[in-house]
Amino acid sequence: MKYMLSDHIKNRRSVFPNQFSEKPVSVEAIKTLLEAANWAPTHRKTQPWRFKVFREESLDLLADYVTKAYTKVTPEAKFSAFKLKKTLEKVTSSAAVIVICMQRDPKESVPEWEEIAATAMAVQNLWLMTAELGLGGYWSTPGYISEMHSDLKLADSERCLGFFYLGAFEDEPLPGERDDIEEKVTWF
Repeated sequence: MKYMLSDHIKNRRSVFPNQFSEKPVSVEAIKTLLEAANWAPTHRKTQPWRFKVFREESLDLLADYVTKAYTKVTPEAKFSAFKLKKTLEKVTSSAAVIVICMQRDPKESVPEWEEIAATAMAVQNLWLMTAELGLGGYWSTPGYISEMHSDLKLADSERCLGFFYLGAFEDEPLPGERDDIEEKVTWF
């Protein structure tokens, strides 16, 4: 059955790493997702989105970065080995983790919020393409993300906005729920 864009928009769901199958996601599929992301709207053509892809063996490297950052920001009294283990399982259960970053326009020709919004639109394109390819994904922004600047080799004007956990997903997405749009619109 051929889906229309409106079907993908309505059927797009967060698919969590514990729902991923063991099936690998090809480099070609990831490139297709990133190409879709690259066509997001962008004011003044700043194209602020940047992505860092971890897959296969490099997922272990990301797990090390996460462990280091979580350990650094979590006070000893609040440290939870269980929480760290569950966080690491998100990484290791994924076929790939795409780190979502925003590169601030050096000229600051648009407000920063517009570049964050453009990056979010790029992620929405990526997410919609996961539906097209029968994959699953989940965007999460852990509290320790600011501690990963050096490990992720971010430029001075680059900011990490979270992780997109990606994996094969073989179940049908559950139907979504939204309040009626008329409750959210004022007509003039």
